[in-house]
Amino acid sequence: GKEVLAKIKNDDVLKVIPVVMLTTSDSERDIMDSYQNHANCYITKPVDFQKFIDVIQTVKNFWINIVQLPTANEI
Repeated sequence: GKEVLAKIKNDDVLKVIPVVMLTTSDSERDIMDSYQNHANCYITKPVDFQKFIDVIQTVKNFWINIVQLPTANEI
């Protein structure tokens, strides 16, 4: 997770890709490390399956229907 994030955000081509950290950890250190490495958001996975599905649907709605991302031609 954190290693992949660091590689993505240190690559000139890949760094524009939004990265959502979805993890079981709610450690303040993990949260801070992720944002310091330019994660776009940090989400702690709910243990309850239905709540997990709700979170995934919310993330999908946000990144697919609300956020404006650059097109491949702009990258």
